[in-house]
Amino acid sequence: MATTLVTGVAGFIGMHAADALLSRGDRVLGIDILNDYYDPRLKYARLERLSERHGRSFHFERVDFADRHDLDAVLSAHRFDRILHLGAQAGVRYSIDNPHAYVQSNLVGHLNLLEIARARRVEHLVYASSSSVYGGNRTFPFRVEDRVERPLSLYAATKKADELMSESYAHLYRLPQTGLRFFTVYGPWGRPDMVMWIFTRAILAGEPIALFNHGEMERDFTYVDDIVAGIVAALDRPPADDGSEKPGGSIGPHALYNIGNNRAEPLGRMIDLLEAEIGRPAIRRHLPMQPGDVSSTCAEIAPIQSQLGFVPRTTIDEGIPKFVRWYREFHGLDDQRGMSPTSSMATASPREMVG
Repeated sequence: MATTLVTGVAGFIGMHAADALLSRGDRVLGIDILNDYYDPRLKYARLERLSERHGRSFHFERVDFADRHDLDAVLSAHRFDRILHLGAQAGVRYSIDNPHAYVQSNLVGHLNLLEIARARRVEHLVYASSSSVYGGNRTFPFRVEDRVERPLSLYAATKKADELMSESYAHLYRLPQTGLRFFTVYGPWGRPDMVMWIFTRAILAGEPIALFNHGEMERDFTYVDDIVAGIVAALDRPPADDGSEKPGGSIGPHALYNIGNNRAEPLGRMIDLLEAEIGRPAIRRHLPMQPGDVSSTCAEIAPIQSQLGFVPRTTIDEGIPKFVRWYREFHGLDDQRGMSPTSSMATASPREMVG
């Protein structure tokens, strides 16, 4: 029975990935700092769900993986075979206002996990990158072969730096690694700072929604179940140390993949689907482009399809109603139970469009 260390396990993707691994019989050692970037109550609710569903197969430790000494102390009592490193300081806009948080979590934290993986000789380290690394890229759809040297935010720069650090460890220590560039992930248990949650909350409350770039935006919205299927497929298939060129260009045991829906969906179509499911129109407020944002994203996914068998199966026509139904249930909007939608958890500022 394999044991996987999952960082950021109380996060949106972390919880879903841990649940998938546990559901097939694996064990999960999860770590998370449980910070207040958004309301920690949602993070505690995710952890409670994992514990209720999986009992002793799931073990949680609260620790800051950017603190090397605390991390070493916590992990010294545990054995694990693989690492799924999903923890990070997320957010494009937040990186402009709080740059030091990104250096600590995304750079120092990533290095700490590389050192843990090297010292433990783990079978495979899979880590989260982001579509944000493409920045000012002019080719479309975005390909892992594209040069990504024009980050438009510090967040994007840290994610590209993580990929470079991982490449050096693959070369120096032959450490098998896979980096996954996520594209705008959404679904049940999502993040309150992401556009799907923000728009749903505002439409339900009869409040205006902010349409940056005057609504002329496209995103490769990817349902969380599809993302998790790709994560698990990657985790099970470490890149071979055979000298062949991997997706992303490495000749070491290090692969990079886009993981998205392979569709650039207009923002207006996403809003139309939210309106239809919620049953009321959105109040649209047109604004100029935010610093650090991009107008369009779309993942070219041929490498992950051919190498890992990844096939996105959920269109936004199916996924958005699923998210809205979960949102209503979680906040008790149909039966007046649950957390109030006016809580701080549900009223985050509109920081995010990019995944």
